[in-house]
Amino acid sequence: MAQELRRSFPPRHKQGVTIFFSGLSGAGKSTIANVLLIKFLEVGGRPVTLLDGDLVRKHLSSELGFSKQHRDINIRRIGYVASEITKNRGIAICAPIAPYDVTRKEVRAMIEPLGGFVMVYLSTPVEICERRDRKGLYAKARAGILKDFTGISDPYEEPKDADIVINTAEVTPEEAAQAIMLHMEREGFIGVNNNL
Repeated sequence: MAQELRRSFPPRHKQGVTIFFSGLSGAGKSTIANVLLIKFLEVGGRPVTLLDGDLVRKHLSSELGFSKQHRDINIRRIGYVASEITKNRGIAICAPIAPYDVTRKEVRAMIEPLGGFVMVYLSTPVEICERRDRKGLYAKARAGILKDFTGISDPYEEPKDADIVINTAEVTPEEAAQAIMLHMEREGFIGVNNNL
């Protein structure tokens, strides 16, 4: 059925697409997602929605904690909203931590029959993320005050199926966003010269 749906789809650059970030806290997901949002809004042509991990937690998943089960529910919710945006030919930029491989794969499987899906893994080392931590979350996790903190007391499963891997210790947010735009152009998700 997915193949039948694809045949009736418009060309890739007219379809909806989800750009799904994954990486440790402090890796640069929100920063790069915001740069991308501005780039897409400047070009125009398709509606663009940013689903930032912290904002989704505050407005859509405020009743959830940080157990594995609750993290999975949160990521599935983000995936569902992104799938609706993608289905309606919009661009969804998702910036959660999304630490578990199985749940990320579920989200990809939910969205791919409806449009494009680009997994962006920010492979920034934990030491760099810790240095950037303005909220003191890593220090609290190392002191045992914060339980189940990804990368310290809870695992982060690196995505082996990422479409793009970026270490933000080596590039600026603008360079990272440009690399994502170039990938999307090569894959046909946006037209040449970023024409949406």
